[in-house]
Amino acid sequence: MVVSLSFSGAIYKLWTSEVTRFETMHRMRMEERLEHADLIQERFRIMPPPRIFVADPELIEDAKQRILTRLMFANLSILLIAGGLGYFLSGKTLSPIKDMVDDQNRFISDASHEIRTPLTSLKSAFEVFLMNKKRSLKESDMLMGESITEVNKLQSITEGMLQLLNHKEPNGIENFTIIDIGKVISRVVHKIKPIAYKKGIKIQSKILSVNLRGDENSINNLFTILIDNAIKYSKPKSEIFITSKKLTKYIIIKVIDEGIGISEKDLPHIFDRFYRTDSARTKSDSGGYGLGLSIAKKIVDDHKGSIWVKSKINKGSSFSVKLPLNV
Repeated sequence: MVVSLSFSGAIYKLWTSEVTRFETMHRMRMEERLEHADLIQERFRIMPPPRIFVADPELIEDAKQRILTRLMFANLSILLIAGGLGYFLSGKTLSPIKDMVDDQNRFISDASHEIRTPLTSLKSAFEVFLMNKKRSLKESDMLMGESITEVNKLQSITEGMLQLLNHKEPNGIENFTIIDIGKVISRVVHKIKPIAYKKGIKIQSKILSVNLRGDENSINNLFTILIDNAIKYSKPKSEIFITSKKLTKYIIIKVIDEGIGISEKDLPHIFDRFYRTDSARTKSDSGGYGLGLSIAKKIVDDHKGSIWVKSKINKGSSFSVKLPLNV
């Protein structure tokens, strides 16, 4: 607006000076013509010509006022348009920053809430134990065992948060190489099979040997999370199927279980950080804190892929991962 007003002031000064110059020149010419006409009248003794009047000063002032009014209208229009565009563009510019700050605040709030529960449990257990003047060695051993369980929960939460924050960084994944997705998943299945064996769960894996560009550790973590979740929420003596399908530019890997399933109201939120379904909350031995699927989603996003789930209560769930073959 300072530039616009300065420019308008210069224009006003230029135009008004031109109007004044025109009025002065017009008046001088008219005076010269009148003097010449008077000389001719005296010499030839003829009738005087009709008088020609110069411009009215009020008209000159009116012209200047019109110039000023139009310049003011133009500046007001610029102010409104520039203000509107500035507000819109600043909103577009600040929106990602606002989202980042809101996301950070939610993360701190959610993390504090999740960490508070085991800490409160530890604090209460120690206070009750110290108030008991006749505590025994057996009670001490029991307290230590319960405390270790709560410490393990805290460790699980903090490790999950650190892993998630690592993938939240702009350059969180840098070690992109050509990897064989079939070999990576085979190693994950081999590592996790003993956990499934304890529950009598059988893992059926049929993965194509396909090369893609990605971070091997992250892909390893991705399928460790998905298969581990399938084991946690599967019924004993059930089966887990891992299949793959190669398309022109993508490969789709599915992890299918016969577990407790996910309700329709929970499906839109399962990839949200710290979100756990109602059925998961009732399973005290699940060991989940709602970070795994959020990490999985971020890993898939880092690889320019997509992840989705289909599920029915008491029928099982099917997680699908679509990764590009941009080798």
